[in-house]
Amino acid sequence: MKETPYAWVVVWATFVCLGVIFGVSYSFAAFFESFATEFAAQRADVSWIFGLSGFVYFVMGAPGGMLADRFGPRWVCAGGMVLIALGLLATSWAQSLWAVYLSYGLLVGLGIAFVYTQSIANVQPWFSTRRGLAGGIASSGVGAGTLLVPVLVTLALSQMPWREAMRSLALGVLLLGLLAASLLKKAPRPASTGTAAATGLSLRETLRTPTFRWFYLAVVLASPVMFIPFAHVSASARDLGLDESLAVGLVGLIGVGSLVGRFAIGVMADRLGRAPTLVLMQLSMGASYAVWFTAQGGAGLMCFALWFGLSYGSIVSLLPAICMDYFGAKSVAGVVGTLYSGAAVGNLLGPVLAGAVFDATGHYHGVMAGCVALSLCATWATHQMRRLGRAQY
Repeated sequence: MKETPYAWVVVWATFVCLGVIFGVSYSFAAFFESFATEFAAQRADVSWIFGLSGFVYFVMGAPGGMLADRFGPRWVCAGGMVLIALGLLATSWAQSLWAVYLSYGLLVGLGIAFVYTQSIANVQPWFSTRRGLAGGIASSGVGAGTLLVPVLVTLALSQMPWREAMRSLALGVLLLGLLAASLLKKAPRPASTGTAAATGLSLRETLRTPTFRWFYLAVVLASPVMFIPFAHVSASARDLGLDESLAVGLVGLIGVGSLVGRFAIGVMADRLGRAPTLVLMQLSMGASYAVWFTAQGGAGLMCFALWFGLSYGSIVSLLPAICMDYFGAKSVAGVVGTLYSGAAVGNLLGPVLAGAVFDATGHYHGVMAGCVALSLCATWATHQMRRLGRAQY
């Protein structure tokens, strides 16, 4: 199928949607200390907010994807933006940590679930020859949001109370998020049924393939490694006595690395193969933790943030394209959503357990060693997925 000009409108609308939702998600680092101080909570207790939100948007991604497969992404994503804004508003009125768990953890998480899978999976059927590049550009919205929004929130927190900053963030989500969601359209189905846009496995058929099972296991194993830094690298910087702006800025640097990874690796993967590239990036993500382990100041943590971000961004940008490559377009949003559900437990428990380890030991060394081991296991599972290759349909 030849790409139409509107295909690139969908790419950039998806870029904005992902920038909005993950800008909100990773602004958690900027609000971390405000939550801890306001509610007199330990790190493990505060980490439940981030973990619960991620658990919800990964678990609910599959049913959200099935809704988008049936009704199209526009209204599903718009509804998600409204839920995120409502969750942020409710958080700004919260009087207890349990209320934040419900408003930010559950409601914001549900809103992200209705945007994430539907928007990124919708890009793939619009393209054939430049699928990796298109997916890389669209998913780089995650990196852009990670780079910009936490920094903007930090600036806002220096000028206003955290509750007011939360309300301003909710307004931004409504204005920018709804505009981007309104531009999303489902790819037209060509008259010929022999094209990639009309072929592929159903979700049930996909779940029965050994290829998908290894793919899913790789995501499960990699998920704690992928999400612990977003909740804890800023806290680690504060432990070293670094400035608050630099501590939160590390999350932005992860976004910078993620942007580079999504663009550069997307182009390279189109030439060298997406599955082999994914194997290398899984290994690279684990190796980046050695830099965090040895970091003694801002320079080391900045190096870690960039390296980790490049690896993380590459992995996230490759997953939907590999789903399309291996299982086809028939149920691509449902397949991607189901695959992402594998990250739910890791996103929920990874940051929380990391906080508990710190609370018990006073450092993150055990956390880092565990993440390296998990990354090696995820690399092996990804290799098994690659060895099995494309599912037959």
